[in-house]
Amino acid sequence: MKTIKNIGSHIALCALLLFANSSIAQGNTATNVEKSHTTTADDKTLNWMPAPDFFPGCTFTILHGDPAKPNLDFFFKIEPNTEVINHTHNSPERMILISGELEVQYEGEDPVVLTEGSYAYGPAGKPHRAKCLDNGPCVLFVAMVDPFDAVPVSKEE
Repeated sequence: MKTIKNIGSHIALCALLLFANSSIAQGNTATNVEKSHTTTADDKTLNWMPAPDFFPGCTFTILHGDPAKPNLDFFFKIEPNTEVINHTHNSPERMILISGELEVQYEGEDPVVLTEGSYAYGPAGKPHRAKCLDNGPCVLFVAMVDPFDAVPVSKEE
């Protein structure tokens, strides 16, 4: 009988712990739920801002996150026939071209032309350049893992 009594105590304890954990989890979700967000590149409410001076003809808008913190999502817009100079980022980039045709070249690699819907991955610290072709503007969705930076690369480097 002791065995059955001990098993019953263990089952009661497990049930109590499960109930307590689910109550805590439900309490956390009720107060800490992040709101979902959807948008399109042509949404008139987006706040397009000028890119750094070394990216003339380019603008960007933050979709989610803070440029000074990890996990940033943004749209980067490049006007037709505009070149983006050779530069690097401390963060890897995951990109999807939303509109236009964008020629991208990473150091030591052949140029590639991205078309609408193309995915591209850019390793952290690898110099690259781009040019939006005639079929623009080019709008690129970019997701960065680490806080945002863009560092121009001089021709001597």
